[in-house]
Amino acid sequence: MLLCSFVPARAEPLRVLAFGDSLTAGFMLPADAAFPAQLERRLRADGFDATVINAGVSGETTAAGLARADFALGEGVDLVILELGANDMLRGVDPKVTSANLDKIVTEIEARKAAVLLAGMVASGNFGPDYKARFDAVFPDLAARRGLPIYPFFLSGVAGDKALVLPDGLHPNADGAARIASGIAPLVEQSLARLKNARERQAPQ
Repeated sequence: MLLCSFVPARAEPLRVLAFGDSLTAGFMLPADAAFPAQLERRLRADGFDATVINAGVSGETTAAGLARADFALGEGVDLVILELGANDMLRGVDPKVTSANLDKIVTEIEARKAAVLLAGMVASGNFGPDYKARFDAVFPDLAARRGLPIYPFFLSGVAGDKALVLPDGLHPNADGAARIASGIAPLVEQSLARLKNARERQAPQ
């Protein structure tokens, strides 16, 4: 008599898309030192079966991100870390334009049934206090309006620390990317836990 044992198929890892600019891409860093790779290692060390996809493009603005969002989302992801806006700020783009572009990207992500974690940015003082106030409000306002979790400042704990940035003074080095990963990881893990629970509720009994 042939005995067959049936083992449930192992669930696919949750797919996290790190969608951003050079801060996400890992400017001047080897791939395994960039933020997405470091975040994936942190998540797996914390027991989350997750893959983090690096969808960062150096120099990208929110307008360029909106233009490639459909392609970047590809065959489907579970969670998108949306990190765009720094290059808008550096170019002095009207914060209303930045906000509108981010809002449209969020709409496209949610249309794909993926969750969004918003990574905030703050402006330098280069364009004056009025611009800074309007730009800095873009991210918390969008998070409140769309009901999104937000990591208020992607470079928190890194910006201004010479030990954590490249010689250009702007981009994180490997240690800086690790600091960003450790800072944002708890919020990412909260989102993944919700997604995991929802997946388990929907699984056939």
